[in-house]
Amino acid sequence: MQENLEEHLKFQVSLEKKGIMFGAGPFWEDNEIDWNGEGMVIIRANSIDHAKEIASTDPMHKSGARNFTVRPWLLNEGSIQVSLNYSTGKFKLK
Repeated sequence: MQENLEEHLKFQVSLEKKGIMFGAGPFWEDNEIDWNGEGMVIIRANSIDHAKEIASTDPMHKSGARNFTVRPWLLNEGSIQVSLNYSTGKFKLK
């Protein structure tokens, strides 16, 4: 898995720059220190098939190092007051 990490992260940044990725990150264990390799990527897609197509192009998945599950998500509540680019650390107040 580690040998694919750099390309995986580059892929995620490319999704971010294209406006496809909403957010991504690892799931920590309950001790907030250990990581078992799982994470979540929230993408904007036209359909579940489109989301699977995007996920299948991730170098981590293409190499067979990781598998993925695509689940539809309906965002009902919340608001965003700040535009934040996770990979560069830049933000805009709106």
